[in-house]
Amino acid sequence: MQKAPHWVIFALQMKKGMFRSHNCGELRLSHQGKQVVLSGWIQASRDFGGMTFIDLRDRYGITQLVFNIDDDQALCEEARKLGREDVVKISGKVRERSNKNPNRSTGDIEIEVDTLQVLNKSKVPPFTIEDDTDGGDDLRMKYRYLDIRRNPVKESLIFRSKLALETRSYLNSEGFVEIETPVLIKSTPEGARDFIVPSRMNPGQFYALPQSPQTFKQILMVAGMDKYFQIVKCFRDEDLRADRQPEFTQIDCEMSFVTREDILNTFEGLTKHLFKSLKNIELEDFPRMSYDEAIRLYGSDKPDTRFEMQFVELNEVVQGHGFSVFDNAELVVGICAQGQAGRYSNKDIKKLTEWMQRPQIGAKGLIYVKFEKDGTIRSSIGKFFDDEALKKWGEKMGATTGDMLFILAGETEKTRKQLNELRLEMGRRMNLTRPDDFKPLWVLDFPLLEWDEESERFHAMHHPFTSPKKEDQEKMLSGDHETMKSLRADAYDLVINGAEIGGGSIRIHDRSLQSRNFDLLGFTKEEAEEQFGFLLGAFEYGAPPHGGIAFGFDRLCAVMNGQSSIRDYIAFPKNNMGKDMMIDAPAHIDKDQLDELNLELKLTE
Repeated sequence: MQKAPHWVIFALQMKKGMFRSHNCGELRLSHQGKQVVLSGWIQASRDFGGMTFIDLRDRYGITQLVFNIDDDQALCEEARKLGREDVVKISGKVRERSNKNPNRSTGDIEIEVDTLQVLNKSKVPPFTIEDDTDGGDDLRMKYRYLDIRRNPVKESLIFRSKLALETRSYLNSEGFVEIETPVLIKSTPEGARDFIVPSRMNPGQFYALPQSPQTFKQILMVAGMDKYFQIVKCFRDEDLRADRQPEFTQIDCEMSFVTREDILNTFEGLTKHLFKSLKNIELEDFPRMSYDEAIRLYGSDKPDTRFEMQFVELNEVVQGHGFSVFDNAELVVGICAQGQAGRYSNKDIKKLTEWMQRPQIGAKGLIYVKFEKDGTIRSSIGKFFDDEALKKWGEKMGATTGDMLFILAGETEKTRKQLNELRLEMGRRMNLTRPDDFKPLWVLDFPLLEWDEESERFHAMHHPFTSPKKEDQEKMLSGDHETMKSLRADAYDLVINGAEIGGGSIRIHDRSLQSRNFDLLGFTKEEAEEQFGFLLGAFEYGAPPHGGIAFGFDRLCAVMNGQSSIRDYIAFPKNNMGKDMMIDAPAHIDKDQLDELNLELKLTE
């Protein structure tokens, strides 16, 4: 059968109402002379005498349209009436641009328009639909459907989609099965606050939204599904910040008959695959560091290792010389900022000290030592220590000419946290934290339990199902209170550039050991049975050794793109008060709904 001519096919397509033959990022010089149909939004328009140029945008890119008043005056006048974000359909011929735009994929061509159809008019947008917009966070979230038209948000959501597909592809290739777990579950007392859902059919009873699918994935291991994963929504009713939302997504995984080494190798492999597939970055093997070492060297269990500036403890060289700030401190510790001696005036140091004294950090002061290039040594405590003493500090901290020491003293835990904040700030000021530099790290051997002085009870460092290290299991079963403080968990976190990307552990799979852990965490036998009886019961039917990990999916998206906020990787995020500005949620419900749920709303002034 003879093929119909191109112009006949095109006419038939137009008659059928085809909205586009190509998208707005597709056309190239190779399409020159081709008749095409495009649809999209008006990005911008420019009038030059008898010529009008319009940038037409869709998800794929921007194509320049041209209207010539000499060719069709009515059409040109109609084009000049178009406003930003109007939705239009055009047809025309592809031609080479005389003034090419090398910054645009379609910059070598333009469309000589012969028909124009307005599909929908647009009001003036409340902010500019540009990469750099003039809209604030709440305004952009209120009009999120406009915000998503902007390249940064659009590309973030596309990146998220690709990351999910690559995750599924890799885990599928490793034999994992994707299984959905319930969203309406039982509230548990550990961890953050639950979001609660009242049950209409069971008056006075409530579901909770899951903070994670933890117990369900362990049940799946008992069920014999030895490699499980799920890209799953989780919910936590906690205070919000840039990298935290009330609903978030995890790459949740569990494996049976595995050791810690098996899990680390599997998910290091996943991480390397994702960076290679989406960023074309080859990550080297991930170094490993114990929790104790991370706290001692960086003051944090999620250290940013893109730069050194490790902590150096100074008690042995600074105490016993009559300076009470040092002599009365549990810990004296400092960092060496290379090449900074000449960059900090007294005024700058004062501002930095005030920054450290803010309530968010709470340092009482900041001690410095400068090793000037002319050989002089200047210090805020020079009248208490001579140059020889200060030189010894510099030698211990690896300082050379031009370097500057920053030193804090006080209670061990608080001082380390404060110095961690200073270290990170200095890393930013010294441009040591490039967003395109990725340094992954496994942090291992966390404490199993944390003692809380206020409540006088232990809390799980991760969650109550984490197994102690094998060599500590007997101590957990028979040890005293002080022994419990030294128990180590068979737990691990994946950290990239100072952000915790994922965490997991080998789990307890023995009922007696799990019951002992509940005892240590302050559960009565009755409470443990009420909350977790289903899991304890399952352990009596041949629970295999198992362990797993969960990656923060939104945070992984942000870190891979050198960003700290996860909002642009969530299609419809909440603000810092947990509100969805677009749909105005949470919102009041009417009395009939409350009555159906057997709830009475108490309003407080």
